Amino acid sequence: MSDTPMIDQLETGPWPSFIKDIKRMAVKNAMCKDLLGLLEMSYKDKKTHWKHGGIVGVRGYGGGIIGRYSDSPEKFPNVSHFHTVRVNQPSAWFYNTGALRYLCDLWEKHGSGLTNLHGSTGDFVMLGTTTDQLEPIFTDLSEHGWDLGGSGSDVRTPSCCNGMARCEFACYDTMNLCYDLTNEYQDELHRPAFPYKFKFKMSGCPNDCVASIARSDCSIIGTWRDEIQQDDAAVAEYAKGGKVDIANDVVGEMPDRLHVLERFQTLHRQQELQPLHALHKRHAEGPSPRQGQGRDDTARR
Repeated sequence: MSDTPMIDQLETGPWPSFIKDIKRMAVKNAMCKDLLGLLEMSYKDKKTHWKHGGIVGVRGYGGGIIGRYSDSPEKFPNVSHFHTVRVNQPSAWFYNTGALRYLCDLWEKHGSGLTNLHGSTGDFVMLGTTTDQLEPIFTDLSEHGWDLGGSGSDVRTPSCCNGMARCEFACYDTMNLCYDLTNEYQDELHRPAFPYKFKFKMSGCPNDCVASIARSDCSIIGTWRDEIQQDDAAVAEYAKGGKVDIANDVVGEMPDRLHVLERFQTLHRQQELQPLHALHKRHAEGPSPRQGQGRDDTARR
């Protein structure tokens, strides 16, 4: 019989369950095993068994570490401390596989192995470690070029959409602005000096993919300065060559990426009209030799 019958029910629904992930890590990590027990007790007692019990951090920093303690260390000693570490993510969350593997290996070495990609602020979130591991974690991160993000009453880690790196709708370079703001406000990120948190989020266009206007104090959203401008003669000349391969052709030849959207739409409309022109021409010339040959002709008409 399972020791965690209540939280086991969270695995029975149609959606992926965080309980299944914790159980997978519990096979090799004692923190995760005790975490399951603590969660089961919380469900049974209908109250949380995490408590506030002090502030923890790394030398010289006041932000980046969220202290978490259990109120039942005698029952679950491996989660008596279960601190969260926030790592400042690269702009627009562009990681290579080596960077991800390093962070995961680091957390299996120093913590529970549980991660959250990403928090609502944007950080790479590492869930569950002990106080004595905080300085070794920070040293290891620093030596590999990483820094902590923000937490507490400070400027939180700026975050942005991928902007001009991948999106034709972007009206400005969100990644570059995110990088600049992160460097400009390093002191305010690491050393809380405000009565409350403060968040920057950057969206390249009014689609607002990172929900900047809903989840930040200062949202920076790209928009058009004036009417969308387009060289109609250049577009017409470009389309004379026949069918245009929009996916591979347009962006590569555009001198100004701000014109990509309008040009994309124009060429797309022209491509859609070509089959209609061909259809009208076919009807004007009379029936096709294939007409009357059954199902294929019916489907084509």
